[in-house]
Amino acid sequence: MILYEVTLQAEPQLAAAVEQYMREQHIPEIFATGCFRRIRFSHAAANRFRTSYQADGQGDLDRYLREHAAHFRAAFLSRFPEGVTLTRETWVQREIWS
Repeated sequence: MILYEVTLQAEPQLAAAVEQYMREQHIPEIFATGCFRRIRFSHAAANRFRTSYQADGQGDLDRYLREHAAHFRAAFLSRFPEGVTLTRETWVQREIWS
């Protein structure tokens, strides 16, 4: 399993709009691509969010990055050209304890 994680740090006055956009439009549209099995959206503080996209394998993530990422990144930047800092990381699951 591959986790593609995006962390967003929004300026306080943008936090509510960022959360609404992510939950109501951005994430549902990305989920509709079929590239990810599960997407989790979390917050650590009022203006810090993390989206964790779970792909079954590297091929699914590669397909998202190749066919869809540029569009979704541009759409986000057109909505929030300033005031949101993003970091992106890819994690490969090694083991799970239950």
